[in-house]
Formats: sequence, structure tokens, C-alpha cells
Amino acid sequence: MTSVPPTPAQPVFTESARLQARLHDLVPGGAHTYARGSDQYPETMTPIIEHGRGARVWDADGNVYVEYGMGLRSVTLGHAYEPVNAAVRDVLDRGMSFSRPSRLEVEAAEDFLGLVSGADMVKFAKNGSDATTAALKLARAATGRDMVAVADQPFFSTDDWFIGGTPMNAGIPATTRVGTVGFVYNDLGSLRALFDAHPGRIAAVFMEAATALHDPAPGFLEGVRELCTAQGAVLVFDEMITGFRWSAHGAQAVYGVTPDLSTWGKAMGNGFPVSALAGRRELMELGGLRTDAERVFLLSTTHGPETVGLTAFRAVVEAYRREDPVATMRRQGTKLAEACNEVIAAAGLTEFVDVVGHPACLVFRTRDAEGRPSQPMRTVFLAELLRRGVLGQSFVISAAHTDADVEHTVTAVAGALPAYEKALTDGPEAVLDGRPVAPALRATAAPRRLK
Repeated sequence: MTSVPPTPAQPVFTESARLQARLHDLVPGGAHTYARGSDQYPETMTPIIEHGRGARVWDADGNVYVEYGMGLRSVTLGHAYEPVNAAVRDVLDRGMSFSRPSRLEVEAAEDFLGLVSGADMVKFAKNGSDATTAALKLARAATGRDMVAVADQPFFSTDDWFIGGTPMNAGIPATTRVGTVGFVYNDLGSLRALFDAHPGRIAAVFMEAATALHDPAPGFLEGVRELCTAQGAVLVFDEMITGFRWSAHGAQAVYGVTPDLSTWGKAMGNGFPVSALAGRRELMELGGLRTDAERVFLLSTTHGPETVGLTAFRAVVEAYRREDPVATMRRQGTKLAEACNEVIAAAGLTEFVDVVGHPACLVFRTRDAEGRPSQPMRTVFLAELLRRGVLGQSFVISAAHTDADVEHTVTAVAGALPAYEKALTDGPEAVLDGRPVAPALRATAAPRRLK
């Protein structure tokens, strides 16, 4: 596994390039998610996917890849996982959307609340941003406050209250941006300072309980919970990534700290669109009919309860009952990280590239000759992996990744290292064909502006 394979023939991207160019004519950014954009990949290597099965995908030119990222972490059981597909095919003959709730809504809610023991009620939607913004609305209504504190973690919502605090904030009023303030994950003092600086103003605290690179420090989550209770703020855990990867019960169950509200999505449908807001009854009922308070307009969506998404969710729950995908992801991810880091160490490049993180949510870190995080070096690594049949902006794994998939990936990493070393010595431009990748959330289209 540690031997360096011969350099492969350059894969052809002719049809993918044609389709990508057409997408740029038809769709702003050439993709419906910024993380999927062509600027996130080497400029001449932007595969357009035709189909996937298990942990492999095929592009428009017939190239096949072991895929990581798995639908931006939304697929844990594998592409085209048959038990989920079979359940969806069955429900298609029974109708998708009605003018009244369906029996399926009762069954899906019971399934969800059976998993998330700290929640009393749930409401389903289609994307995570809607769920997180609904949580903030509930918190503001319950507390009468306007501000929100967010941890320094990558992403919570496409809506103004969060995106206004990123570099990509055009079109968002300054009055909205100032209502969101940030604190440092694992630094309880930084959150306490926000409450001191804005007394009686902070309605909610938003955070992921853990991330790919960071577990909570001892006592940190407990301290956040106590501080929110003492200050009268609503604690919201974003379980978009951790839910069904750390555990089917969420990171809140792993770490033993219960939020007031939690938001879910991604892997709960194994790629089918479904998300959820869950939490304490007294908060959730502010959007219901068992309250004398002024009502909150809470996730009233046409497609939130459609039968395909809820059926996919129920089939995922059944798969987690029947199997143990979390254990499989942990095992395969651990194996992948250890083997990759072994070949990297053998090449003497550990200071410049490595594979780190939670086993179910691995990332590779790329650094330049001075040891600084580097987008050009990241692009070199991405391109060399693509040449060897590995597609992914990270090594986020699924339960469908087999030992053969892991071995293929490690061999690809070993094969990528000579070019990486050359880029360290001679500069990335000596290796790259085209411009480096750029951050997805940035103020301008440059440095990957299209003509």
C-alpha cells in the first residue's frame, strides 16, 4: 500500500468542461451550492457527475472516482443505498403532497423524537438554513431580545443574520449585520464577555457541539449550558454535520449536554432533502396552537412534509437501527487517516500535508514551504488526487467506503506526493495548470473571476 504507483494518464474532462461552461451561462456561479463551484476545484479539472453508487461516482467523460465529501456530508450510507431507494419507490405510488397532514408525519416525528431524547417536539423542512433561522426566530420571540451570538465555526445559515458576518455580505444591511456577534469555540470567557458587553440583548447562542477538528474541552459545553440558563438565552446546537455522523442521536448525546433547540439536516435523509428543528415544548409551541403568547410563524413550508423526504428519513433511521454506520465510518476513517499519514511520513512531508479530524469527518491540511496554510498547495493536492481517481475537497467518509476504496485512496495520496514535493521546491505554478482554488465565501469573484 505504501509503494508509489506510476503517474497515471491524464484523465479527459472534455464533456465535463462543456457542461460546466454551459452551467456558468445558465446558473450564477455555475453550481447551486458555492461549495460545489468550479472555483473550488483545479481550473481544468471540474468533473460533472453522471451517477454514483456506494462510495464511487462517474463523471460525464466516464472517469470513475472514489468520492469523499459525500454530497457535502449528506450521504452516510452510500450513494443509491437500496433500502432507502426501495422505501422511496414504494411511497411514490401513494402521492407526495396533500392538503392535510399525512400519517407519515406522525410516524416520522415519532422516529425523530425517539432518537433525540432532549427534544419534545420537531418540525420538518427541506434545508438547514430554514431550520436555523426558525430557531433564531423562536429564541427572539421567547426572550424579547434581538441579538445572536455565534461560535467561530464555518457555517450556520444562508440567511442574512449569519451571512452578514461573512466576507460575502453584499445586499445585507449594516443594521442586520451588527445584530450578530461572535465568540471563540472552547473559550467560555469569550462568550461570557459578549453577555457582559450586551446585557439583556442576546436571544440565542448558536454553535456546533463539536467539529471535524475540535472536540469540546472538558467542561466547555457544560459551561455554555449554565451560562445560557443564567443569562436567559436560548442554546441552539447545530447538528447538521454531527447528526448521524457522530451519532444518530447527535453530538448532544455523545457529550451529554442538552440544548434548548437543535437543528438537523444533511445525513438524516442520506442525500434526500429533509431537515428538522427540534426542541423544548415551551419554545416550539410558540409556533403552535397551545399558547396564549403572540404566535411565531414557524416553518410553514409547502414541501416540508412531502412524503419522499420523510420516507427517506424513516428508512435512514431503520438502517441505523439495523446496522451501525457510525461505527463503520469511525473504523474506515481511522484506517484511512493512519494509512495516509504513514505514506506522507515515509515521504518526509508531514510538515506540509496531513490528514486529521474526526474519523467520520476527516480533512487534509495543505501547507507551503514555509508551513503556512496554502490554497495553491491545496490545488496541487486536489489535482493529483483527481488524476488518480479520488474526488473530494476533504476525506469525509461514508459507511459505504470499503477497504478497497481506502486502499485506492492511500495509493492515490502516495502517488500525489512527488508532485506536491516539486511544488514545495519549485513553487505551485511549476505544477499547476490554471489558477488555484479560492475560498467559497469571499467578497469578489476574483481571484477566480470568469471572463
